[in-house]
Amino acid sequence: MHPAAIAADDLLQACTETRTKRSGPGGQHRNKVETAVILHHDQTGVSAEASERRSQAANRRVALFRLRLRLALEHRQAPEPEPSWLWQSRVRDGRLAIAIDHDDYPALVAEALDRLVAVNLDMPTAAAAFAITPTQLGRLFEKAPAAWQKLNQLRSTAGMKPLR
Repeated sequence: MHPAAIAADDLLQACTETRTKRSGPGGQHRNKVETAVILHHDQTGVSAEASERRSQAANRRVALFRLRLRLALEHRQAPEPEPSWLWQSRVRDGRLAIAIDHDDYPALVAEALDRLVAVNLDMPTAAAAFAITPTQLGRLFEKAPAAWQKLNQLRSTAGMKPLR
């Protein structure tokens, strides 16, 4: 299972959490209290942080989502032969239904990137494995600028034209 798809509690246990102070909106209270959260995934070395909220708990949630997305983009592993239950539950009539801010989004991106890398970035082949169209697969990446950028970076490295 990809680290981006692990349950939140298990992922937090696999991380080192650092709390620190950051300046910004929120005034004196924010400047005196350690509300910023930095999560470092020990196994992969990937980190993410959040400090824009006044609450440490809110920043932890945001940092955890950012960590999941960074893991999805930076950590590759061999794909499973069949799409995960998560993928199958999100596809209806050849359409992929997911919002960028949903907790499942990073796991879907990770699985899609793993599959794409395994098939030499062939969008139609990868899309067929997930029972969606290549357009639907592209839209998954378009939702997050970092995901779109990563896909085009991989394509560029492979000597392919970037997607628009």
